[in-house]
Amino acid sequence: MPQAKTELFETDLQTTSLFLKALSHPARLMILKFLADCKSCYTGDISSELPLSRSTVNQHLAELSKAGLIRGHIAGNKTNYCIDTDRIAEMKSLVTGFMDELDITIPFECK
Repeated sequence: MPQAKTELFETDLQTTSLFLKALSHPARLMILKFLADCKSCYTGDISSELPLSRSTVNQHLAELSKAGLIRGHIAGNKTNYCIDTDRIAEMKSLVTGFMDELDITIPFECK
């Protein structure tokens, strides 16, 4: 049975990659910023707050949720969306650690 190529890499690299993929679209960054600015969970239709269709926003919410950066809880006929602060802290630590490991002095020149 073939092995997934991502499984060939260290767990930290796999997790860092998952986070960076989740952040790789400006709409997802905007959603995270919106939720952070709310300072609490948001109940309602996030698409009404963004210049995107509901289906597009739902796709981006799914990617953020897959990475564990947000949580959605159904409350009646609405969904509460919250940032997972523990997961955000984990992401910050892994991404910062990865960038620090690159140890590149700026300006970097290829010769």
